[in-house]
Amino acid sequence: MGRTRGTWNSKGTWAAGVALAALLAFTGYAVLNGGDEDTDTPSKGGSSASASAPASPGPSATYAPPDDWTEPDSWAALPRGKRTDDRGSQVGFPQSTEGAVAMMVAANTTVIDSEKTNVDEQLRIYRSYIGAADQSSENAEQIELAAIQSDKALAKQMGVSPGQPLPSGAYVRSTVVGYKVIKKSDTEVSAWLLSRVVQKNGEMEKEKGSYTRTLAGAQWEGGDWKLTGDATARAQQEVQGQVQPAMAAPGDPEFNQAGWTAIRQAS
Repeated sequence: MGRTRGTWNSKGTWAAGVALAALLAFTGYAVLNGGDEDTDTPSKGGSSASASAPASPGPSATYAPPDDWTEPDSWAALPRGKRTDDRGSQVGFPQSTEGAVAMMVAANTTVIDSEKTNVDEQLRIYRSYIGAADQSSENAEQIELAAIQSDKALAKQMGVSPGQPLPSGAYVRSTVVGYKVIKKSDTEVSAWLLSRVVQKNGEMEKEKGSYTRTLAGAQWEGGDWKLTGDATARAQQEVQGQVQPAMAAPGDPEFNQAGWTAIRQAS
C-alpha cells in the first residue's frame, strides 16, 4: 500500500482522519510509517509538507476548483451497497469492478466529530470490510490501541482533554474523489484511491485540507467484496517499480494525466 499526503501534515491528525490506512497497516497488509512516507500535493491545492512536520497543521487553504476547470476524462457513478449492516456500514456490493471499488470507497469514507471517535470508525470499518482470514482479536486490539493514540493527538490539537468530545463544529472527514484500477477479475480487484481529507477545529475555525493516495486490494468473499491482505500484497507487487499516480484534484489537467476516474454521487 502506498499512502501520500499533502497541504497540511500532522501524524496524529492524518492517522485520525484516514481509517483505511491504519487498518491495512495494523492487519499486516502493509507498513505504515510516517518517516517512510513520500509526499506530494495536488497541482493547485497548496504547499507540500514533510513527514517530519510538527504536530500542529501548518498554514493551508481549502481547495477551490481552478478557473480553468478541465473536465475529467472519466466519471463513474459507483453502486451503493444493498443494505446497511449493524455497524452502520453499507455492504452487499455487486460482483463487478465498480462494486469492488465502491466497497473500497465506503471503507475509506470516515467522519470523526464530537459524537464519533477514531476508535469508533476504525473498529467499524475493520469489522465491516476486512476479510475473515485477516480478522483476529489481536488485530482488533492493535487497531483500537492505535486509534486511541490518534484520538488523543487529535484532542490535543483541538484544545480538549483526551477522552472528551471534540469542540462543537469540529471534525475530520475523509472522502474518496477518484480512483484508478490496477488489476481486475471477477473475484479480485486492486486500485489506487485518491481522497480529500479535511479538518476543522471548531465552529469559528478555518477548514484545512489535504489529499491522500491509498493502494488497496479486494477479494470476493461470502457474497461481498472484502479488503484482504493477500489481494493488497498482490497489488503491491503489481505496482512495484512504477511511478505512483500524481495527486491532483478533479478539474486539474494533472488529474486526467494521472489516469484518475472521478466519482459522481450515486443517485
